[in-house]
Order: sequence, then structure tokens, then C-alpha cells
Amino acid sequence: MERLQSILENGMYGFYVTLNETAEKDRIFCKHDPVHFLDVARIGQIINLQENFGLTQEMIYAAALLHDIGRWQQYETGEDHAAAGARLAKEILEQCGFLPDETEQICGAIASHRDSSVKEEKNLRGLLYRADKLSRPCFLCKAEQECDWKEGKKNLQLNY
Repeated sequence: MERLQSILENGMYGFYVTLNETAEKDRIFCKHDPVHFLDVARIGQIINLQENFGLTQEMIYAAALLHDIGRWQQYETGEDHAAAGARLAKEILEQCGFLPDETEQICGAIASHRDSSVKEEKNLRGLLYRADKLSRPCFLCKAEQECDWKEGKKNLQLNY
């Protein structure tokens, strides 16, 4: 877990999290913040254990902590935040001691975390996609009726 702590203490990571926070200060819907990142990580780890994905906790948490760090970029330029996040995460992962193959897997999962075609994959890409979508407690949200998520995508009951 030392490398995960390195991510949390990384200056670039903190900067991107702050940019997300600033961009979403008036957002009434789910935010892209460390609470969300940890929800995704924990749900991902549950799925990993229940369905025997065989992934390490460190890889799951690294992908979850970094998957939305490019959200601010989408607000500023329109660039898809999954692509921006994968690009931004690469340098952070390298600085935090992740090996090239680990960095490639994590960045690949981040880049595809909005692509529904990966949801059935038994790898980090499929796991991150599913955990991200399952992390949203729509059943508790006061703005659920205003949300533009399709009805079939909303989590209207507790799953994890």
C-alpha cells in the first residue's frame, strides 16, 4: 500500500483533485472527488473477491484513485475525462513506482472506464467500469430526478 500512499501524497494528484473540486463546486449531482474514488475502489475490491478476478488490491485502488482525475479537463476543454485521466495518471504512476506493465493496465482501465463494451471483461478494465457505475447511490440522491443518467443505468437500490 506504500505506492497508493504515494499517489495520495503526489503533488500532481492533489492539484488535479483540487481542479475537480473547483470545477464542481456548484454541481448538484455526484462529484468526482476522493470519496467517489474510494467508493469505486472498495466496490471494485468486493467484486474482485466475489468473482475471483485475481487482481491485486493495489492495482484496483490505484485505478480507482486516478480514474476521474481528468474530469476538470472535460469541463475546461471538452476532452473526454477518461482519455484525459489516462494521460494524466501515467506520470503519477511512474513517479509512484508502478512498473510499465502495471501503468499500462491501469491507464487502459482509466481510458475505458466509460466504455460499456468492457463491462463483462474479467480484468481491470471491466472491474473499473462496473465499480464506477455501481458506486453512485442514486436511491439517496436529492437530484436523481434531474440527473441525465438513463433510467436503466441509475442505481435505485442498494447493491454494494
